[in-house]
Amino acid sequence: MKKGKNLTIRDIAEAAGVSAATVSLVLNGKGDISGVTRAKVLEAVASLNYVPRASKSTSEPGETLRFLKIAKHGHTVNRDHSVFISDYIDGMSAEATRRNYTLEVVSFEGQPISSVAESLAGSPISGVVALGTELTEADIRLIQGLGYPTVFIDTFFDVIDANFVDMNNEDAVFKVLSRFHQQGFRRIGFVASHVETTNFRLRRDAFFKNMARLGLSVDAADILSVESTYDGAYSDTRQLLADGLDLAECYFCTNDIIAYGFIRALREHGLTIPDDVSIIGFDNLPQSATMDPGLTTIEVSKRKIGYLAVTILDDLINSTEPQPAVKILVGADLVLRGSHEKLVQRNKTRAAKLQIPAQ
Repeated sequence: MKKGKNLTIRDIAEAAGVSAATVSLVLNGKGDISGVTRAKVLEAVASLNYVPRASKSTSEPGETLRFLKIAKHGHTVNRDHSVFISDYIDGMSAEATRRNYTLEVVSFEGQPISSVAESLAGSPISGVVALGTELTEADIRLIQGLGYPTVFIDTFFDVIDANFVDMNNEDAVFKVLSRFHQQGFRRIGFVASHVETTNFRLRRDAFFKNMARLGLSVDAADILSVESTYDGAYSDTRQLLADGLDLAECYFCTNDIIAYGFIRALREHGLTIPDDVSIIGFDNLPQSATMDPGLTTIEVSKRKIGYLAVTILDDLINSTEPQPAVKILVGADLVLRGSHEKLVQRNKTRAAKLQIPAQ
């Protein structure tokens, strides 16, 4: 199929398997469209590098912003997270439209960062929002050095002179561990991943820091490391269990996808969630609400992050003098679902048997 500026809404509709009217509603942020359908449309937009036409309702065409959806290795930026990324795009698109910008979505999958840089050189755009999930410090510096006003989302580096909007990982992990602590757990495990991303590293660091803050000790045997894909997390957990893993009372999983694979392996091993093991994830992906029991997880507003990225970009574009780097961390909420309710009841039962106050 053709790609780029010659595409029409009908081309996007065909690729996404929906009607042209649905595509129009999604691109304009209107209508009661399900998250899954919206994700299909935005995934087609990204994969085909569709560039929407400028709105005819304005007297002059707005300037163009470009969102770079970058999947260097695809271990974390993949179809499992399409809804997650579509929420970022929703937030950016709504604010870009409000500020009279056209938003381009350009996707790079498995390409070297030099290809991303080459695509930007000389482009008639006013600013860039880059998905930094799988980017290294060197990648950030390369894109930042091209001279465009740029904001990176879904990543954070303290010492790089660049603009970042990310979730507050330390705050989020503290809420997870505080919940476990309040429920009386003392042996708390962490399902990490050996896939290198900044947010994964920040969550790992936050786990150790907040365990110490809560006066809880960490057993090295309770720190697990698995692949970040669903199949990889499932396979690695199966192997750990086959090797005789001594399970902790509960686990914080680095993200929901890892939690899904982890839970599947535990269930196949004859364990029940949360009766045998309690689990909390991170990302609040749609499947977390439909699982049985529903997965307790961390929610960070991806739309808010997208909105803030465009807001910062607009300030940079319209500033008449150099601006200091802006680094924003968006707070998190712990979404309690069925697993938590069952866990509370289990602790009450256990406390009654032991004749001690329930926590």
